[in-house]
Amino acid sequence: MLSVNEQALDLFEELFEYAEESNTIPHELDNGARIVDCGVSATGGYRAGRQFTAICMGGLGDVDINMGRIGNVPIPFIEVSTDFPAIACLGAQKAGWTVSVDKYSAMGSGPARALSLKPKHTYEVIEYEDDFDYAVIALESDHLPNAAVMESIASACNVDVANTCAIVAPTASVVGSVQVAGRCVETAVYKLNELGFDTKKISAGIGHAPIAPVKKDGVRAMGSTNDATIYHGSIMLTMNAPEIKDYLDRIPSSKSPGYGKPFYDIFKEANFDFYQIDTSLFSPAEVVINEVSEGVVYHVGSLNPEVTLKSFGFI
Repeated sequence: MLSVNEQALDLFEELFEYAEESNTIPHELDNGARIVDCGVSATGGYRAGRQFTAICMGGLGDVDINMGRIGNVPIPFIEVSTDFPAIACLGAQKAGWTVSVDKYSAMGSGPARALSLKPKHTYEVIEYEDDFDYAVIALESDHLPNAAVMESIASACNVDVANTCAIVAPTASVVGSVQVAGRCVETAVYKLNELGFDTKKISAGIGHAPIAPVKKDGVRAMGSTNDATIYHGSIMLTMNAPEIKDYLDRIPSSKSPGYGKPFYDIFKEANFDFYQIDTSLFSPAEVVINEVSEGVVYHVGSLNPEVTLKSFGFI
């Protein structure tokens, strides 16, 4: 079986060795753990954002960045594709691990989750777990992890701390904007999983979303980066699952009661309590399904340029 950590390790090694070319900063701690700063003190950029996203997907995705437009506004877009949607998106890329050690806290994603099985239910559903002697984790944080944090991650993954690798970027950074937009396909796969659909039946996924301008703080950045997919993410999934027609009406973000305003405004109205927000909002704007057993296509949802541009600060 494919090892997402083995695939990602090759990408991490390249990023670590050629960090300067990506405007990133490599660190090796006294305990041997290695970290690449992609936006905390480092500048980062689009190249680092592509690498960060590819590592998050366990090396099972292709990532490109191109210029596009929203209305009359030129905007960079990320395009991601994978032929292993359940493993790449749910088994690796999903941000399913809250790393909390002493005063350090970060949202963890990436292939290390497939060793720690966080959350375990996800891996039971997709029938996957990794077995490799290196762990590669992506941390969304304004701070780099220290030795104790890396030791905790290593312990959870049952690997030696010297074999533990982390990439780190805050949400309010170029890499942060890129990698959150790069979760557009994952958002669709995750939504179907939450609806009870068997995501192992999805054979391929491709999507693109605009890369949000960097905001001045993490809360505002969380809003605009999520809006990139909620209001302007376009996804196509290929699958052998005629039962998908029973799920279509519940897939796009427009079906959420909270749809229609920038995420930051919704979050503020909820007194910045994440648990007060309707989780069905976390979906792509539009999804195309190619169901191959019957040779049919379905298209649900639509783009919302106005809210996207408002969220990004253009109107």
